[in-house]
This record gives sequence, structure tokens and C-alpha cells, in this order.
Amino acid sequence: MTVSLYAAPRLTVVAVVDGLTAENLATLRPYWQQGGIRTLSEEAFQTTIAYPHLVYGGNETTATLMTGVTPDRHGYTTDTYFVRRDRKVHTMLEDETVRGIGTKQQISAKNLLSQTMTDKMRLSYPEAKIYAIGLQPSTAVLMAGHAANACCWLDPTEQLWVATAAYSEGLPSAAFEQNKAGRIATLAARQWTPRMDMLTYTAPTAQERKKGFSYDVKQVLLNAPEANTLVIELALAIQKAEKMGMDNTPDMLMLQLNTLSPAAHSDRIASAEQEDMYLWLNQDLGYLMEQLDKRIGRTNYQVLVVGRPIFGTDAQTLSDIHMPVQQFNADRAAALTGTYLMALYGHERWVDGAYGQSIYLNRTLIEQKRLSLETIQRQVANFLMDFEGVQIAMPGHEAVRYPMLNTTLCKRHTGDVIFLLQPGWQLMQDEKHTIDKVIDDNPVSPLLFWSGTIRPMPQDQFDATGVADLIF
Repeated sequence: MTVSLYAAPRLTVVAVVDGLTAENLATLRPYWQQGGIRTLSEEAFQTTIAYPHLVYGGNETTATLMTGVTPDRHGYTTDTYFVRRDRKVHTMLEDETVRGIGTKQQISAKNLLSQTMTDKMRLSYPEAKIYAIGLQPSTAVLMAGHAANACCWLDPTEQLWVATAAYSEGLPSAAFEQNKAGRIATLAARQWTPRMDMLTYTAPTAQERKKGFSYDVKQVLLNAPEANTLVIELALAIQKAEKMGMDNTPDMLMLQLNTLSPAAHSDRIASAEQEDMYLWLNQDLGYLMEQLDKRIGRTNYQVLVVGRPIFGTDAQTLSDIHMPVQQFNADRAAALTGTYLMALYGHERWVDGAYGQSIYLNRTLIEQKRLSLETIQRQVANFLMDFEGVQIAMPGHEAVRYPMLNTTLCKRHTGDVIFLLQPGWQLMQDEKHTIDKVIDDNPVSPLLFWSGTIRPMPQDQFDATGVADLIF
């Protein structure tokens, strides 16, 4: 970590915004008459960052942003992973040793192998107050890291803030008070309709031009503007209750926000409702900064906002410019591989399964039959090379030869044979479940860093691994 010669601000707010793109911010620039995005666009350091690993549209990007290292080091390769012992797919952050608070989900940052920016803050300032608020559990936990005071997320079904007991304070008291007051239910009872005349939007669909759009917020809560409002409200409630930013020990608020509406299939704005999400987000960020100005003073806090690729460019948009997206079925590839090995070695279960870009062989059987694992790995790799859409296949240990695979894969989750798809191919687990939501070759994210005091800013471009050190 770079040692700064400047005093740390009393409060750092880090917001990871799902689907936020530089292109959308530029498109909507004329709308920012006031608000948080207007302030950031005028006063913040701005750049775009790329990821030095494959991006699937999950929290592998959040883990990289938070830790400053790639998945081969932080261990979070995809949101779920294949476990050999039971041949099932598990969530990356599951932890049966901790209980959920208001939820059955048992998760922690135990499986995250590297320090996060919150961990570094705790090591530098043991008395720091660190809280994470999310819309999804995994994102919230990754932003909280190992050493936050508390971490909570929104349960849209129960309309409550819930948490994991992995952190010392459990559910923050401010979240408990909002649950008691029914604040989430109050906002969920709203009807979401356009905030402007439909002709004012830049990208309404044909259906929206005719009828606009309307949602019962309760039905789409996580993808409605009210979700961001609730995160901002709770952040300010925690800041007030815990007196964050009011002494000389730096504190951190970690927030997950969203720009993707219920009908969104792309990070690019393609509807009035998605545009509306940005307009409301601008207002909510403006309210956050306005309140912090009043409570702790403009020179005592800093705000870092970074986008997270979720869908990238949708398949239809690419098809419209004659770049169709084709799908690669991992389960089908595993089944065909099993059949191939049966033809070579007999009718046995030679393949345990497939997940992501890995084929998992039945090592126990191979050992019992006294066969060469290395030989079978090479045979399977050669077999996969004949599959349409496969660019390269190899035994798992050879991933080090390919920089993008080497940074993407973690040793403890990598299969016996791995493969990389050609551009224009989307990775599917089966006919219905997508692994690779982002189909752009090299997705980038916008980054805006605002500080109320003089701070050194980067002089050169940097990638996602440089974000964690930016705030120190």
C-alpha cells in the first residue's frame, strides 16, 4: 500500500454501482442540472478502468476492486463454484459456521484470501468505524471485508435489512430501527412511474412511448430507484448514530447501488426506465453529499464511485451490428467428454462435472484404474479443441502460460482441464443458466473520485487493481 503524505479524510464513502457506465453518464450529462452526479462530473477525478482478468458479470469484479489483486490471488473467481466432494455447485462465500441475522443465508468473507481496503483501514486505524450496506449479500460481504463492524443487505421478500453474524456488531442498530419502523415496506408500497414526460427521455422503447412504464415497487424492489434511496438513507442513519467522521479517526461507509431497471438486459441505456434509475441515483447521491456537508463539513470526507459491469452489451445490440453471440453449454461439453472417455477406457463415470471454464475428472477412479491423469488431461484437452467456440484447451496446471487465464483462475477452484472461448461466445452452465453475463471482450468501468480536501490524484491510467490503494 502506498503511504500518503496527506492526512486521511475523516470519512470515506465507497459506492460500487451495478451497471454504471461512462457512456451512460456522458449521454445523460445534459440532465445533471444539480445532484450528486453533477457535482462529481464537475469536481471529481474521473477515469475508466479495465480488469486484468475475465469478467463474468458477478462479484469477481467487486473482489478485485476491494482487494487490489486478481482472482488467482483473492480466490473469488465466480459467484459460485464446483466442489468435488459432493459434485455440486456452492456459493463462493457460504460459511456454515456463522448464522444469518433475519435470514437463512450463512455467509462470510472467510473464503476471500486477500485483504480488502476495509481490512487495510482496520489495520491502519484499529478504532475506525466501518460499515457496509448492500443490495445483494455477496456484494455486501465483499465490501465489508474481514474486519468491518457490521454488514447488512436488503431482503426484498421480507422487506427488511438482514445481516450475517460474521461481524461483531451483527445488524447495525440503525438498520434495526428502520426495520422496526417499517421503512422498507413504506417505500416498497410506492408506484414507480416516469419522473419526466416520456418525450424528454433519450431512449424510450416503442412500448414506453405509447404507455410509459409503471411498476409496483414491492415486485421489483432491488431494481427500483427506492433500493438506492434505502441504501443512502441507512448510510446516513448509521453515520449519525455512530458519529462517523466526527473525530480524527478515519471511518468508512461501503455502499452498493444500482442503475439496472427490471427490464434491463444491457448495461447500456436502452429504455426510459433505466434512464430514470440514473436520474434518481443522481438525486440520492446529491442528498448524501449535501447531508455530509452539513454534518461533518465538506473538507472532511471523500467519495469514490465506481461502476461494476453486469450485462455489458446485450446480445441483441451486437447482433444488430452483425456480431451475433453464440452460447457454449458447459454441462453438454462435460457429458460428451464423459462419453468420449467411456469409449477409450470403459463404461465408468470418468467426469465428475463441469463448471465455468473447467472440466473436473473423476480422479479417484483414474487412480483406482492406475491410469495416467496427465495423459487423460491431454486427451480431454485435445477433444475439447474440436468443439465449436473453444479457442484453447489445456490441462489445468498449464493456465500459467496464458496471462488472462492465469489471473482469472484460482488454484483451489480450477478443474483438471480448462478452456477459453472465442470472442462472441457466451458461457452457459446449461440451457437456462448463464455463467458469463458480460459478453464484451474487455469491459471497462467509470471511476469518479471526489475529495473535499487537496489529495494527490493519479497521473497515469490504472486498472481495477489500483482502486483499493486510491483512497489511502
